[in-house]
Amino acid sequence: MTETVLAFVVALLSGLVPVVNIELYLVGAVMAVDDGALVAMAVAAGLGQTFGKLPYYYAGRGTLSARWLRRRTRTPGRWSARAAEWRHKAEERPVWGAGLLALSSFASVPPFMVVAVLAGVVRMNLVLFCVVTFVTRTARFLVVVLAPAWGLSFLPD
Repeated sequence: MTETVLAFVVALLSGLVPVVNIELYLVGAVMAVDDGALVAMAVAAGLGQTFGKLPYYYAGRGTLSARWLRRRTRTPGRWSARAAEWRHKAEERPVWGAGLLALSSFASVPPFMVVAVLAGVVRMNLVLFCVVTFVTRTARFLVVVLAPAWGLSFLPD
């Protein structure tokens, strides 16, 4: 139980502060806990990351004050044009926006922090953002913890 709570806390911090690495924490846990606890830790990490990315979503939406983001959206130029283009694409094809969010959340390409801000800029539905983020982050963390555990099962005792 303690390792699951710690996974949630580290994932929450990791979602807020990019230099904190939840994947490294989870891989380290592979050596210390059994498979059932690893699954619980992956789910807790998915939830923590979802909560950790919400401030970026709200900053993109304009709900949280982010001076650098407000300044960039008001200043004419490439950023404003790109934000308007992404908003237009996301409004026309919501599946496209959810797909990009899912890809970024699972594979971190493009960087998920940037996509979380863009999701707010294009006014993606908050429930959709949270569900897609939770499911894909949890899937990512399941791969992170179960792949090494599976590999370790082939080593002699």
